[in-house]
Amino acid sequence: MRLHYDEETERFRAELRAFFEANLPSPEERTERVRSSAHIPEWARRWQRLLFDSGWLVPGWPPELGGRSATPVQQMVYFEELVRLGVPRSCNPQGLSIITPSILDFGTEEQKERYVLPTLRAEISWCLGMSEPNAGSDLAGLRTRAELHGDRFVVNGQKVWTSGAHDADFCFCFVRTDPQAAKHAGISVLIIDMGTAGVETRPLADLTDPEHADFNEVFFSDVEVPVENLVGELHHGWAIAGGSLAHERGMLWIAESTGLERIIQRVVDTARDPLPGGRRLADDVLLRDTVARAYVQAQALKLLGYRGFAKFAKGQKSPEHSVLKLLGSELRRNLALDVGEAMGPAGIDTDRDDAPAIGRRDDQAWLMQWLQSFSGTIAGGTSEIQRNIIAERVLGLPRR
Repeated sequence: MRLHYDEETERFRAELRAFFEANLPSPEERTERVRSSAHIPEWARRWQRLLFDSGWLVPGWPPELGGRSATPVQQMVYFEELVRLGVPRSCNPQGLSIITPSILDFGTEEQKERYVLPTLRAEISWCLGMSEPNAGSDLAGLRTRAELHGDRFVVNGQKVWTSGAHDADFCFCFVRTDPQAAKHAGISVLIIDMGTAGVETRPLADLTDPEHADFNEVFFSDVEVPVENLVGELHHGWAIAGGSLAHERGMLWIAESTGLERIIQRVVDTARDPLPGGRRLADDVLLRDTVARAYVQAQALKLLGYRGFAKFAKGQKSPEHSVLKLLGSELRRNLALDVGEAMGPAGIDTDRDDAPAIGRRDDQAWLMQWLQSFSGTIAGGTSEIQRNIIAERVLGLPRR
């Protein structure tokens, strides 16, 4: 079977490629260090605004929201090209891909007017307040409380692993507003200005990059939030949580499968080059077998993604996508470990630049890439939780 797109879709791809070729930020700009996932350098602001004005920021949305009402298949092509180029459309991905769609789905007209366009035009940035010390994968276990006093909520509690919190302008924060209700029933969502008195952020240094900090602890001490910053209905935040994560995962399989192909190609390139002492990984029979298996698995995941997408485009459920995040992130992790071990001492040489961009940087040793790859098996739902979801919701197996 040979998969291909129709002529109209390929014309869409050609137009997109022409735009990228004419307007991509320079390599010098793209190498500027981004402090966190809520830090938007000036070049990135210009780039995101250009995408918005040209209808290439969120192609599936209408022009007034930075799109061009693209079809689902055209949107898939768009994300394929983005991953191929390795250029982000936004340096604040949670603001663009999770929070803005959630405000459009659940927010008031005033909230949409105040926050949506400034976010799309890279004028403000966001962090997402979900995880807590005792509520990681189990969001319903959160304890950060928001008590309503007149026209204000008073928030007390702690979040952790909050990406970009120290650089964000606002937090899309999940809080408990009814401590007497069932775990899933007493949650609400507040928009919290990160400059409000009582908000404290403590960046967490990255083990693989001590000078970089994206994750944060965030503490709320008697933080006053206007009642008009409540998103959706009071005590009904659980529905927003499901919608938020659904927006994040909608097209992630494309980035996952295309990214895997790029990583495998980098492995092949590394294997062809001689290591210190003249040894080549291409002559290692075990590694050759590892790369072949990884290639087959990556192609299988890609085809599984296409199958699920075909169902999605027809308005059908696509359980295939529940599998892709799990298997794709674990394949990345295992491949980085196998290559690093096969390279021996060269695998921990931080001066080598042949490791692919599994994490935030593409110039780290394979061992460091392996360490960073664990984030993919945790963020957005751990592998353990993903297996539970697949077992219970896809396969219909009993909880015990």
